[in-house]
Amino acid sequence: MGQTEGGSQRRIGRRSLIVGGAAAAGLGTAGVLARDELARLWWRVPGVEKPRVEGAVDYRGARWVAASSANWRRADRPDDYSIDMVIVHVTQGSFDSAVQVFQDPGHGAASHYVVRDDGHITQMIRELDVAYHAGNRDYNERSVGIEHAGFVDRPEDFTDAMYAASARLTAGICRRYGIPVDREHIIGHVEVPGTDHTDPGPHWDWDRYLRLVRRASTAPTAT
Repeated sequence: MGQTEGGSQRRIGRRSLIVGGAAAAGLGTAGVLARDELARLWWRVPGVEKPRVEGAVDYRGARWVAASSANWRRADRPDDYSIDMVIVHVTQGSFDSAVQVFQDPGHGAASHYVVRDDGHITQMIRELDVAYHAGNRDYNERSVGIEHAGFVDRPEDFTDAMYAASARLTAGICRRYGIPVDREHIIGHVEVPGTDHTDPGPHWDWDRYLRLVRRASTAPTAT
């Protein structure tokens, strides 16, 4: 399941870019680039909020259930942090318990999506925002987290419907952000540096999953 943010590394955010851009103003080409950056990021001026549509989802067909705001932080990815990774999780519990705990402000963690054994998908955090799911700040900022309801030691929890739905979801994410469909960019929570989690565990069929993601990525219509 999702893990609280950790680690000290972080990428340069837009507020830093604005400060640096202002300092570069009047320096020829650098000044032009700085002004362009300022114009693109006008909404980051204090007091200005970028519009959001309440309840909007990034994956068509997903049901929106908002995670507690204590379990993620507002961002505008990929403009401020590039997205180059999908992280696969297993909840170590039921679908309902995962959704419930991600709504708990005391939990301190949540993933963007939760996938049920019948293929139903709930989105709890927008992809443009940073979810606290990996236990590593840098990985949180650059990834989308997908939880799968079940237990790592029960292969029967990973149903055909779950694999298929999750693969379509991941394929859509990879298309949106130009993420390669391979094991360097689609990883398990266990592979995140500094984590003590073991999910998705030895019964998660990576060959099958990537095959399904590739198939969905080349489908004529995108979800």
